[in-house]
Amino acid sequence: MSGDVLDTAQERLRRWRLVLGGDAADGTGCALGGRDAAMDGALAALYGKGDRQGQQSGRDRSAGLGASAPSVARWLGDIRTYFPSSVVQVMQRDAIDRLGLATLLLEPEMLEAVEADVHLVGTLLSLNKAMPETTKETARAVVRKVVEDLEKRLATRTRATLTGALDRSARVNRPRHQDIDWNRTIAANLKHYLPEYRTIVPERLIGYGRASQSVKKEVILCIDQSGSMAASVVYASVFGAVLASMRSINTRLVVFDTAVVDLTDQLDDPVDVLFGTQLGGGTDINRALAYCQSQITRPAETVVVLISDLYEGGIRNEMLKRVAAMKASGVQFVTLLALSDEGAPAYDREHAAALAALGAPAFACTPDLFPEVMAAAIEKRPIPVPEG
Repeated sequence: MSGDVLDTAQERLRRWRLVLGGDAADGTGCALGGRDAAMDGALAALYGKGDRQGQQSGRDRSAGLGASAPSVARWLGDIRTYFPSSVVQVMQRDAIDRLGLATLLLEPEMLEAVEADVHLVGTLLSLNKAMPETTKETARAVVRKVVEDLEKRLATRTRATLTGALDRSARVNRPRHQDIDWNRTIAANLKHYLPEYRTIVPERLIGYGRASQSVKKEVILCIDQSGSMAASVVYASVFGAVLASMRSINTRLVVFDTAVVDLTDQLDDPVDVLFGTQLGGGTDINRALAYCQSQITRPAETVVVLISDLYEGGIRNEMLKRVAAMKASGVQFVTLLALSDEGAPAYDREHAAALAALGAPAFACTPDLFPEVMAAAIEKRPIPVPEG
């Protein structure tokens, strides 16, 4: 057998050994040493099998983090050494879920050691009310870092996409002379060029609209803050701040569980918005939509975005009646089952079907798709619902 084949086979056994873990190399015949042994130890601490009767804990994979802050801090440092950032974030999430480490995040030294991401922010927000004062400053710094990273990623494209949509929605086809957009008018009438006269007959005039600098659209983000919607709350808060920074859009942000809280006055700082939420609790979509409905003054220029998994604890028929009434008045109504990169969550399919029957299809939306969804709603054209 050639050296290359032997190396490939050995590498395959090494990878299987890291996957399987356990004592005696789990039958692979491949022992680990050095960096591989350290990686295996970090994996064993999280994904262990647990002590089984009559078995030495030794090198067997068992949940080895315990509840000790120092040992967790060392483990967090180890996984950041041995694994890429995307893997570290998954392992942190699994550690919080599997080993009950959420309470350790209430300690400043733990927060300084973790890799910050959207899921960590969601966990911190769920612990907000239990967080001691000594930890809150560090927690806000962690949340702010994630929020600023998201804004850098999302803000420029969102503003550009929505500015184009606002301009298109503001154009009129019978403008006054001083309001004519000549570049677009000429482009739209090129087919009417008369070569013998070397001129274009402008059968259709396109205007800028008279109030180009005024508020053109009203947007209400209505966000379910039940525990399952944590990532969506984070993204929605960032998008809310971006929309609020656009003078042509009047943005309102409302969060709800069984109560309704209007956080519009905090939209200049999405971190304040996030710490104003209270993840967990029940859900009363009908009450939240009733409040949003009461805030609508220009229905034909209003977009309402409901972000919820649609598990309704309120009055179902009233909720549907409110959606129907808003749409009948001219409101553009969008229902997002999630606003995150995680795909569609568990959701109430009966309610989703009922909303679709009203012309308000419910679907999961990624942050990258959200600007296109909002642009379509602003221009009153079909919403780009992703397949599947």
